[in-house]
This record gives sequence, structure tokens and C-alpha cells, in this order.
Amino acid sequence: MAEKRNAVWINTGEISGDMHGALLFKALRAENAALRFMGMGGPAMRAAGFESLFQVEELSVMGFTEVLGHLPKILRLLRNIESKLREERPVALVVVDAPSFHFRLIKMARILSIPVYYYISPKIWASRPGRARFIKRNVRRMISILPFEVEFYRKFGLEVDYVGNPLLDTLNLPELDRIAPDPGLVGFLPGSRRKEVSALMPRFCRAAQIMRQAKPGLEFCCVRAPGLSEDFLRSFWDGDAPVRFVDPEERYAAMRRCGMLIAASGTAVLESALIGTPTLIAYKLSALTFYVIKNFFIQVPFIGLPNLIAGREIFPELLQEKASGENLAARALEWLRPETCGGLQKVRRELAELRKTVGEAGAAERAAKIVLDDMAAEARPGITADFAAS
Repeated sequence: MAEKRNAVWINTGEISGDMHGALLFKALRAENAALRFMGMGGPAMRAAGFESLFQVEELSVMGFTEVLGHLPKILRLLRNIESKLREERPVALVVVDAPSFHFRLIKMARILSIPVYYYISPKIWASRPGRARFIKRNVRRMISILPFEVEFYRKFGLEVDYVGNPLLDTLNLPELDRIAPDPGLVGFLPGSRRKEVSALMPRFCRAAQIMRQAKPGLEFCCVRAPGLSEDFLRSFWDGDAPVRFVDPEERYAAMRRCGMLIAASGTAVLESALIGTPTLIAYKLSALTFYVIKNFFIQVPFIGLPNLIAGREIFPELLQEKASGENLAARALEWLRPETCGGLQKVRRELAELRKTVGEAGAAERAAKIVLDDMAAEARPGITADFAAS
């Protein structure tokens, strides 16, 4: 019987991290094809050939009250993952973002003496900074994709590896820059989670109706996230403003083509910033979730990553009831009025500067090298030390 290859377990906890997990998996495999890679992934990781023992789609929930409703399912999933970790005994666990789920996996890994590498460091600077002490005790290497995180973690005695942002590897910016924005096209990005889509899409529809009444020549498109069907999105668009739905594979070109975007807070907002398209940020949680987060957790002045990176509000943030269709339409129309279109040009100039701040492409390759070099340096007794680049 052939000896089982050393296994590296990669775990993503949400659809937005699946793309980054796929890039990291491909970079690790390219560096060392002798290793076996398995774990929990989504569509992008599976398409890349990843051995997905568990599917990230099982965790497509958001918010305190929403998680409570799925708690039995989440606990069952954690038990199943723990059982598989005990069976496979991977030589390393690499987790991607999603701290609420992954901190539990990290505890399991510690009991099993599996070293942990954290790619896309958790956003504890936004809430619960005390979690840095847990990370210091339980994570071998922390790998960051946001430049301001380095100084934050240093305050807790943690040195993190900043590798740049992996979005620069997925965005063909030279090609996208050749696309001329259409000032009469407004795009909507309602998010990747069903809960956030159901909360925002009716508001986006209402905004489109108001905007089209004010400017009849406007056109609208809606970018569909992976894992969400057009029928599902259309079920929340009950107005008479026509909208064209864009497949996930065409989303970046569509985002660049738009004169402006209205988007759910998340990774897509940083994508739009790097692409160079002015964006209004919208978000709506349940009243209880928002109250708990606002009063007990959030410790940063902005929720949008472009604003946090820049240290000022480049993209307006409309949250909760401020994210009404009426408010979104009013802010969008203000940007689109001929006499204020210079404001859009100012935003585009700021986005060009922000792109320089984020760094260069190659984040996944740099992260893979950090993980494999560290594994080679700290190979455990009885484990083949063949982790370094082949």
C-alpha cells in the first residue's frame, strides 16, 4: 500500500474567501506538488482541482441573529471537520479569513498539535481587538493583505507578514483600464449572501425606479455573485426599471463599464475601488445584529475597506435605514448631475492613489512561500520535511 502523502488542510469559511483560497491553493501546489491539499472550499477552489471534503456554501450566513438560526448546522459541521482532522492528521492547517468559524478550528488544531497559518488576517481591528492574544498563542504565522494591519498587530506584540492584496492577481487592471466608463450606466452589487441580497435588492430596485424617473436615459445592471441564480435575484426586483443581470465571469468588465456603482459592503467594494469605479456603499442587517455590533464591537470609523485604507471616506457609506431606496437614489443622482460630475472625477483620482498604496500582484505566491518555508524550518518529528519549493 502506497504511503499517504503529507496533507495540508486549507479551510475557507465564506464564499468571498473562496477566490482567495483558490489562488493560494494553486500557488502552494505550484511550489510543491508532492503535498496533498484538502479541506473546505467553494466553487473556485473546486474548479482549481482542490479536494473539497466540505463545501463553504454550508456557511453562507451573516450576522449574530442569522448565525443563531443556523447554529445546530454549524456545530454539526464543526464536529464533522474535527473528525476528519483527527483521521487525516494534516501537517498544517491554513485558514482563510472568517474568524468566527476558524477560531474554533484553530482550537481543534492546537489539541491535535497541528500548526496553523492564517491567510487574510481576521479584521479584529474592527471589533474585539483582544482576540489578538488568542492569535498570538495559537497561530504560527499571520499573513495580511491590508497595509494598515501591520501596525495594528504590532501593538499586541505580533509581527505579521504583509504580502499585498490578492485582488491584484484576479483583476487584469491594464485590460480593465482600457474600458471607457459609461456615465449613463449604474451598476448594483447586492452581495454574495442570500440574507444580504434579500435585505438590499428591494432597496436597489426602489433606487433604480427613482433614478430613472429623474433621468430617463439611465440604464442599470446587476452583478450576480457566484452561487446565486438570476432567478433568485430577480425575485427581489419587482419594479418597472429594466435591469440586465451580469454573470460572475463578466463582473469586472461590467463594474469598470459603469459610471458608478451601488454595492453591499464587502470584498466587492475594494474590487470596485481598485478597478476605479466610484461606489456608494450600502448595508442592512437585522436591527438586533446592528445594535449589538454598533454598541459592543465596532471600533473603526468606517466599514468600507477603501475608506479604511485611505483613512478617510472616499466612498459614502449608507447603513441600515440610511440605505433606503430614496437615500441611495438621492446620493447617486447628486453624483450624476452634470454640475457635480467633477466629484466623480475627484473620486477616480483618489482611487488611482489608493491602487498604488495596496501594492503589487503576487500576494498568493508570497503567502505560499511563507507557509512552505516555515513548514520546512519547523518540520515535526516523523513528518517528511519536503515542504520547501520543489
